[in-house]
Amino acid sequence: MKEGYLQVYTGNGKGKTTAAFGTAMRSVLHGGKVYFAQFIKAADTAELLVPEYFSSFTIEQFGNGYFIGSTPSEDDRATAKAGLAVCAEAMSSGEYDLVVMDEVNVAIYYGLLDPAEVIAAIESKSPGTEVICTGRNAPEELIEAADLVTEMRKVKHYFDCGVRAREGIEY
Repeated sequence: MKEGYLQVYTGNGKGKTTAAFGTAMRSVLHGGKVYFAQFIKAADTAELLVPEYFSSFTIEQFGNGYFIGSTPSEDDRATAKAGLAVCAEAMSSGEYDLVVMDEVNVAIYYGLLDPAEVIAAIESKSPGTEVICTGRNAPEELIEAADLVTEMRKVKHYFDCGVRAREGIEY
């Protein structure tokens, strides 16, 4: 690609990570190289298996697990900052066609990352690198900087009826 854009997937509906992952797979299947960073998450999800099938897909998690409903620790902040540094390098290296920062919006919302630092990292990206940021509560600064913003809106969700995350669907 001659020019990579910034996409933001936000909102309270299901599908933000799934949309980013679908774009990542499309890129890989077109011969692209993808770096997929997951902030906050520290779970054994199916996405972690993708590099076994596609050597052009790299994924790392920069989280200590879910702290939602509690206060993030200094370790949570340090892990997120380390993840942003790795993403900044991936974005600026010219090595990747697509860099996904999954749940980075949530990391910003909970104060693990400063929105200005995230935007500065994105602005230093290689010209042909596409960037996708996902997660609820995208900050206004990131929305303004983006070229594409999609808001997933929950209309109805089976979680509200007590259905827990299902293997192969939600993780």
